Amino acid sequence: MKTRAAVAWEAGKPLQIEMLDLAGPRAGEVLLRNVATGVCHTDAFTLSGEDPEGIFPAVLGHEGGAVVEEVGQGVTSVAVGDHVIPLYTPECGECSFCTSGKTNLCQAIRVTQGKGLMPDGTSRFS
Repeated sequence: MKTRAAVAWEAGKPLQIEMLDLAGPRAGEVLLRNVATGVCHTDAFTLSGEDPEGIFPAVLGHEGGAVVEEVGQGVTSVAVGDHVIPLYTPECGECSFCTSGKTNLCQAIRVTQGKGLMPDGTSRFS
């Protein structure tokens, strides 16, 4: 599907609204339609060029409210039409943080997060 995104093409430059191709969700994933989003301090840090993990181009704006548009195979916790608040960090559900209720500290994403990729090492944008 086509979607609009605020793209940071390089550090210190204004965001540009672009049309991108967005792949549908894979197993265990959810496709959301953002209703409202903002640029938070981590986005601003990346855009400034001071973030050592910041890469460009980047699609910024990970905080906001959304509606579930599509669910991937095996997803049972949400359904199409649900209103949700997306998390910046996905949860693996298996590490010591996830099993102790501290899902916001899940480290599973850290391998790919700084590269701007999904946990499986791929991107949904093209």
